Amino acid sequence: MDVLKVKYGKEILTIVNQAAAKFGVEIYAVGGFVRDLYLGTEGTDIDFVVVGDAISFAKSFNEIHSAGTAVIYPRFGTAMVNFKNYKLEFVTARTEHYQENSRKPFVEKGDLKSDLSRRDFTINCLAMNIDPKSFGNLIDIFNGVDDINNKIIRTPLDPTVTFNDDPLRILRAVRFATQLKFEIHEQTLAAIIETNERLNIISQERITAEFNKILLAEKPSSGIDLLKKTGVLKIIFPELDLLEGIDQRQDFHHKDVFYHTLQVVDNIAERTDKMELRLTALLHDIAKPQTKRFIEGIGWTFHGHEEVGACMAERICRRMRYPLNTIKYVKKLVRLHLRPIQLVDENVTDSALRRLAYESGDVLDDLLSLCRADITSKNPEKVRLYLQNFDRVEKRIKEVEEKDKLRAFQPVLTGNDIMKILNIPPGPQVGELKRNIVDAILDGKISNEYEACYNYLMEIKKKSISGLE
Repeated sequence: MDVLKVKYGKEILTIVNQAAAKFGVEIYAVGGFVRDLYLGTEGTDIDFVVVGDAISFAKSFNEIHSAGTAVIYPRFGTAMVNFKNYKLEFVTARTEHYQENSRKPFVEKGDLKSDLSRRDFTINCLAMNIDPKSFGNLIDIFNGVDDINNKIIRTPLDPTVTFNDDPLRILRAVRFATQLKFEIHEQTLAAIIETNERLNIISQERITAEFNKILLAEKPSSGIDLLKKTGVLKIIFPELDLLEGIDQRQDFHHKDVFYHTLQVVDNIAERTDKMELRLTALLHDIAKPQTKRFIEGIGWTFHGHEEVGACMAERICRRMRYPLNTIKYVKKLVRLHLRPIQLVDENVTDSALRRLAYESGDVLDDLLSLCRADITSKNPEKVRLYLQNFDRVEKRIKEVEEKDKLRAFQPVLTGNDIMKILNIPPGPQVGELKRNIVDAILDGKISNEYEACYNYLMEIKKKSISGLE
């Protein structure tokens, strides 16, 4: 029998076991905490199965240890407690029965075996004794250890029934395979393909939460590709699913946008764990299918895909229930993602670099990281040359940005100043005049000083807006 070693959480487990003994119930550590212990890591979220009343036990535990208010879910016999920087979840040992159009089960009390059998995958069906006599002894009813050793994701029971009962487990299978670098067992994989339409009953928030975990894995492409091959992507992210395909006209090809996108996501994942930037990498070419045109003698073009893509990205992010700040960030970067690469020219002017730095603002560094990740090719020498050119552009952008302090740049003449000087009311006239002043500053025509901006305003007021005088 395997005996697991607990380094940091032994005190917590001992305290919980003592409380359970005093309360008169059996208790076991289960699930992800036990799985990760076997894999050599130790988390601070611990799930416990209580053979008895978990809610009453959690309340008793709180009273004894002043652990704060327990969060109770009576329907599921579950309580959550925060204690000494650990998140403890106590679950009444149970069996579950599902209805066709809901993933919320009918729950009945059960024993340890029935509780483990209701769990999603064998690797999560592990339990561990926490009483002193057999502390650390592993309970493995469904051969989860073998599956961990063989790097296999499979369900403890019939996978078709498992996914029909709770379709969110489809995404969890892909997520665990991606995070742990495991393979999904062939019968489990077949069941995912068979039942993937059941995902339509899952709330968008739950789908997005699992998708984010896939996106935050060390190599997100493996999970997204798996979603594609199982037909899941078509259901949860149809716009991304449409990116696949290589077109050929005469001697002209364009790279498969789907697999290019996956490469960009992996490239950015090597640089950052920032979920919003990984999401932007995923969406940066999302409008290429809609903007694809073939021009004789030139080949395939995607004119305007950055503008169309920015609008699509906003719509997609709203549907997927991302926060407003994330939506604004993604939309802005998708719109700008071609700009730095278009400046790979030795003759590019400082004003063009200045304008990009100003428009990018506080996302300039992320934009440059995205553009660097977007340089992909099967030809390593071509990638090396592109990156070399981009190094030069990035250096010049940084020099101009640092010299002009463009992230904090604001014209000295505000909209209120313009209205006061010209004695005009609020409206589009004010905005147009202010934009003209900003353009002149960015183009190096005038300095960002009051007198220069005032004189320029006097110069352009008649040319820009008729009827001011």
